[in-house]
Amino acid sequence: MTTLEITDNSFLRQFETKVNGHLAKIEYSSQERKVFLTKLVIPEEITEEGFKEDFIKAVLNEIQENNLRVVPTSPQIAGFLRKNRQYKEMLPVGIRI
Repeated sequence: MTTLEITDNSFLRQFETKVNGHLAKIEYSSQERKVFLTKLVIPEEITEEGFKEDFIKAVLNEIQENNLRVVPTSPQIAGFLRKNRQYKEMLPVGIRI
């Protein structure tokens, strides 16, 4: 896994990383110690194999470090969590994906 530098742009409510000058982002909203990941945006210029998975993992690790729960409302992120069950404990009680 490539180490990505993740920035939490709280003003725009998005996690960001730049790759070759292109901005990839995961938009979010937060409420009561939960982060709702609402939209994944990766520019078509970013073509590295496995980038999407690495980016989602890096954002989830950032959220986990802050002891927050995650609610994936983006279908792409929910699909990633379905395949990567090690992040299951980050889901709030009662949320199933």
